[in-house]
Amino acid sequence: MKRIIALIFTGGALFGAAFGQTSTTTRPRVASTPAPPVIQNDTYSSSSSNASNRPPTLIGGSNRPQPTATATPAIDDENEVIKVETELVTMPVSVLDRDGRFVSGLQQRDFQIFENGIQQKIDYFQSTEQPFTVIMLIDVSPSTQFQIEEIQNAAMAFVDQLRPSDRVMVIAFDQDVHVLSPVTNNRYQLKNAIRQTQFGDGTSLYEAVDYVINEQMRHIQGRKAVVIFSDGVDTTSRRANYQSTIAATEEVDSLFYTIRYDTSHDMSGGGYYPPSQPRRRGGGRVTMADILGAILTGGNVNVGGGGRGPVGGSSSTEYETGRKYLETIAQNSGGRKFEAQSITNVQAAFSGIAEELRRQYSLGYYPETVGKVGERKQIKVRVMRPGVVVRAKNSYIVGRNNSDLAGK
Repeated sequence: MKRIIALIFTGGALFGAAFGQTSTTTRPRVASTPAPPVIQNDTYSSSSSNASNRPPTLIGGSNRPQPTATATPAIDDENEVIKVETELVTMPVSVLDRDGRFVSGLQQRDFQIFENGIQQKIDYFQSTEQPFTVIMLIDVSPSTQFQIEEIQNAAMAFVDQLRPSDRVMVIAFDQDVHVLSPVTNNRYQLKNAIRQTQFGDGTSLYEAVDYVINEQMRHIQGRKAVVIFSDGVDTTSRRANYQSTIAATEEVDSLFYTIRYDTSHDMSGGGYYPPSQPRRRGGGRVTMADILGAILTGGNVNVGGGGRGPVGGSSSTEYETGRKYLETIAQNSGGRKFEAQSITNVQAAFSGIAEELRRQYSLGYYPETVGKVGERKQIKVRVMRPGVVVRAKNSYIVGRNNSDLAGK
């Protein structure tokens, strides 16, 4: 009996020891097992200088440094959109001598760009000869009827100056806009389109400019320009206006050359000359070759116009508005406005236009200060060389096509 009791006691002691051993080994295994998120956090934050100061966390991965957290400073959403989408501002720059000839051989160090008076670092520079595209925008309202033959001859002379890679589009406008030829370098097609020019009623100049900018120019790559033949007076536009088209010329990547016909004197009762008898206001015949030579030399010749005269006409205030309109869109785009011209051989004049468009400097910069969408910023380009004339855009609007203010 004593032996049985002893065996029972011994077995109970052994069972108790075994239970104690199991309990002892299980508890530290649970306590010492680290949670995976803590290990993950230590691994991804090891390169951070203040990682050791951050308390551990069990929220999986939420405190990993993101790739952009240290690479990009924090900025608000509006500015971030501008920075990413429209940060590089580029523009064409023409540099001419006092005789209107292109100044070649300039380097990036010869240029300075100022935005709102603050000098910018030039990050993009190019000076190469490139083909171009020109849209001829011809006013075929009654006010220009007397000059139609001269306009046609001059336009065809310009076509003759094209190189194989240069292209032209022909658009006419009265109260409607008429595409006479799409963009092409086919000389036969262009000349045939020019010969089709016909007259209509009204003058929708604003709608013609709006159409060119929004439906044509934005889809044309490379260097481009618009040449407008008009008195600047709009009488029938409904979908576009003075202010909207002025703003649009600041946003589009194109130069505008405007050739203004002074037809206002016919409002005083002079009527208009028949197409076979165009003449200077001071006497003698004036040709479109005279006017278009202005692209290079910039002289002045008063051009007598057929005008609206007894047909209906416009007030002196409207003519002044038209003059200012043509001047503004040319200036804002980096082009030029011409009232009239000293007599120049038409082939030489158009050759000068083509040369100016082909040979330009392209400059670009990242603005020091990011503006708000819709903000207008003033631009000033200077060349560190005496006796030169610099032509470039004088402003742009933030967030609207800034990455290509003009064809590169």
